[in-house]
Order: sequence, then C-alpha cells, then structure tokens
Amino acid sequence: MRLLHLLSLAMSRRSSKHSRRFGESGGIGALFGFNSLSRSSPYFPIALILLGAVFLFVYLYSSSAEFGGNRQALNRVQGYDLFSAYAGDFSCTVEVQEAIPILKKAYGDSMHKVLHIGPNTCYVVSHLLKEEETEAWGVEPYDIEDSDGNCKALVRRGIVRVADIKFPLPYRPKSFSLVIVSDVVDYLSPKYLNKTIPDLARVSADGLVIFTGLPGQHRAKVAEVTKFGRAAKLRSSSWWVRFLLQTSLEENEAAIKKFQQAATRSSYHPNCQIFHLKSFS
Repeated sequence: MRLLHLLSLAMSRRSSKHSRRFGESGGIGALFGFNSLSRSSPYFPIALILLGAVFLFVYLYSSSAEFGGNRQALNRVQGYDLFSAYAGDFSCTVEVQEAIPILKKAYGDSMHKVLHIGPNTCYVVSHLLKEEETEAWGVEPYDIEDSDGNCKALVRRGIVRVADIKFPLPYRPKSFSLVIVSDVVDYLSPKYLNKTIPDLARVSADGLVIFTGLPGQHRAKVAEVTKFGRAAKLRSSSWWVRFLLQTSLEENEAAIKKFQQAATRSSYHPNCQIFHLKSFS
C-alpha cells in the first residue's frame, strides 16, 4: 500500500509540473498566437503602423498611375495632348473638337464642307470626317515632322496641307461652306491679322468661326517661341471687337443666337472666345 501511495504521489507531481510548464509557455493562447499584452513586444504596434503606411503608399501610387494612364489614353483618343507645346496651357483646337456638335446645330447644312486652320488640324479634320455628310480639309500652319502616321497620310492625300497663313491661302473664293480657325491667330501680329482674317473670310461661303484664347490662360514656353517665332498674344474681347470692325467683317447674329441656344441646351461652356463672322458678299 505504501508503494502504491508513493507511485501515485510521484505521478501527481509529474502531472502538476507539466501543467505548470504548459501554462508558463502560454497554453492555448501561445498555441494560437494570442500572447498577453504584458508579454507582447513594445515594437509590435510600431511595426503595424509602418506596415500600414507602406500599404497606403502603394495603393495611392497605383491609383495615381492608373489615373494618369487613363488621362493620357483619353488625350490620345480625343486626338490631342493637353500638355503639348502647341498651345501652352490650353488649346482652343481642343475646344473646336468639343464644340463640333454645337456648331452643327448652329450652322446646319453649312457644316457639309468645312476647312479648319490651326495647330493639330489633322485631329480636327479626322474628327469632322467621322460626321455624317461632312467633308473636311485642314491647313497646318507649322511643320508636321513630329506628327503621327495618320496626319502624314492626310497630307499625302491632299486633305491637309502645310501653309503659312500670313500669305493668301491657295483656294478660290467661297471654296468652303464654313471656315474654322483656332489658336493660330493668337500668334499673329496685327500687321498680319489685317491680311489673314479677311482672306479666311474670302474662302468661306457661309461664315467664319474664330476660336481664340482668353487672356491669363496661357504662359509662354521656350519650345513654343522656338516653333512659332513668338509667344501667343491673347487679346480681350473688346480688342477683337474693335479689330473686326476695322476689317469690315460683320458678326453673324443668326449663327450666334443658334450657337448660344444649342450651347445652353447641351450645358456647354466654352473655355475660349468664339467669334461668328459673316463671309464677304
């Protein structure tokens, strides 16, 4: 009996010893990683914060890259680059593309044979050619060495030509139903504007539309001055009104009214000054 009692006592002590070791090592909590707060490392919260900061940075960077890629893709689809040297900070050639549906409502059948003049005219002409019952031509005032294959193909086909608009255009009077000019007039001095604007009106049968920049939305750039010979001169609407009166060109009040009505219905708000002029009789 005494032997059995000693064996029982020894087993009891051994069991108790293992229990204490299991408890000291963390028991169930240690098995599943739930250590007590008193035993957690003081650097653990800091590590979590740093890890969260890394994930946040990666997320923001990827979102920014995706947005930038989408914006560049949009620019390519619409046919322009908002950050190109062609128009400094803003391009009225971009405005022309956005205004085409409004122009069609304002001018109706007069949009069937259109001449566009201005930087990046290939993109405007390509856009116009997609419109039903619309023929389009373009005049690029500057070289096209950096243009894409589509633009060079339009030049080879004679749809777009490179010409200095400071000199008379190689077209007969009233060759086009409507003439649209953008940006390029901002780079001409009054000396050349006195000749160029009347010549643009000469080759149009139903009207001349001028898209010109607003003062304060443009900053001269080195590449721009190198390409165009001078920085853009953005004039106020009062300056243009006085100038156009001197050229004997009249505002096309009927087209102005229709354009404003169509713009209001479409919630279109132009970022450029737009002048609607009558052709010479």
